[in-house]
Formats: sequence, structure tokens, C-alpha cells
Amino acid sequence: MILTDKQLQESTAYLQSKGFDQPEIGIVLGTGLGKLVDEIENPIVAHYNHIPFFPLATVEFHTGKLIYGTFEGKKTVVMQGRFHLYEGYDLMDITYPIRVMHQLGIKKLFISNAAGAINLNFKKGDIMLVEDHINLQGGSPLAFKNVSQFGDRFVDMAAPYDADMRTKLLSVAKKENISLKEGVYVSVVGPQLETRAEYRMLKILGADAVGMSTVPEVIVANHLQLPVVAVSVLTDECDPENLQPVDIQEIIAIAGKTEPKMVKLFRELIKQI
Repeated sequence: MILTDKQLQESTAYLQSKGFDQPEIGIVLGTGLGKLVDEIENPIVAHYNHIPFFPLATVEFHTGKLIYGTFEGKKTVVMQGRFHLYEGYDLMDITYPIRVMHQLGIKKLFISNAAGAINLNFKKGDIMLVEDHINLQGGSPLAFKNVSQFGDRFVDMAAPYDADMRTKLLSVAKKENISLKEGVYVSVVGPQLETRAEYRMLKILGADAVGMSTVPEVIVANHLQLPVVAVSVLTDECDPENLQPVDIQEIIAIAGKTEPKMVKLFRELIKQI
């Protein structure tokens, strides 16, 4: 798709007509991480297939809707169901919702994902605060002709994750006795999982966890000068010397079991900002 102001304005106007009124916080929920929406007060729901220029979610466990309401006293918009390269979308499609949420008025962006643990000190059910990332998706959501109409073409990525929100999350985790690891997230295309040789390669590159999302959204958040924080729920252990076949249903179950801790972290952070 070609990105235009007109598209963004139409998408935003539709959501505003539904009652999406100046949200402060945007949240992207990853695979198996949908329960947070149950805590949104006075929710207004907009299905992706009704929003002008929005892509459609094709993954069965991604429900495909934006939910607006109040969370810990803050106007919040939640993206339940994200888009991935492995579904056949391009990077502009994948990140279009981030631009729309920014247009609606969000000032902070929270991102979650389910990921595999490459760092063997991390275990299933751990939560990792992303401190940096590696982009192995083979492209950039900023690589289009008219990108400079929406922000600087050459975006600095020395510190893509907001230091203040990361510090606050670590403090919350300590206070709530939640184990919160820190590490580097690597984003690959998927949808196939990695071979043993690929896991060895990713470890050599410096990755602590691997997934198929998040990085394009973070790049666009930085393009928009939108402070962003991301957490990974680690749903499997990627030990190339003892690799077990992955059960997607088990991944969903582990994500669901760990999600209350992630919701707690986000809730307490929102109280502080």
C-alpha cells in the first residue's frame, strides 16, 4: 500500500465517530495475550474489517479489533490481534495501526509478544523486558518514497525503547515480586520455527529471545517520536542441543498462564505515567 495522510485521516475519523476520544495509552497484545481487554472499563469495540484502510487479521488466535476505554484511569486503545509478515502483509500494513493510534493521540505505546527463549538462563513462563532488538525481517517499514512526509527518513535507533518506562517497569516488577528478565529480541519472518542451526546463529548474534513481530512497530514508534516499551512472554525454550517439537497450543497456554503478571506490570506502569 501507499501511505497517505488521507488514509490516516479517514481511519482516524471513523474511530473518532465510534467514540475513540483522545487516548493517552496504546497497547499491542501478542499471541495468547488477550485477557487484558477484560479489564478495560466502558469498552468501545471497532473490528478491523470495519476500519477504513485497515488490514484484516488472518491468524486464528488473533481476534482483530481495536478496543477503546479506560484502564487505570487513563484513556486507552488496545490492539487485540496484530499483523505479521508471515500472513502476507507488507511492513507498511503491519505498522499502519501504530500510525492510526498515534493520530488518535496516544502518548505512550506498550507492546507485548510471545517469544522463544534463546538465552538458556530464561525459562518457559518468564517475562523479558526488551532492552534492544535485531531486525532479521529483511526490510524496514520506513522504506517508502514519501516517508519524510510523516517524520525523519533517517531515524536514530541508538535507544529504541524508552529508558524511563523500562526503569519504572523494573521497579514495579521488584515491588510486585515478579521476575522480569532483560534482553535482546530478534525478529524473524516466520511462520516456520527455527532449525537447530538457526538457533545457534541467533545466539551468536546476541539474541536472548526470538519472535515474528514487534520490531516493525517499534521502528515506526521511533519514527513518530512515540515512547515505546515492549515485553516478551517466553513460551518455549530454544535449546538447539535438546530441541523438542513445538506445540502451538502449548505456547498459547503458557502465554495465557503468564499473562496476569504482564497485565500487572502494565497496570502499575500506567498508574505512574
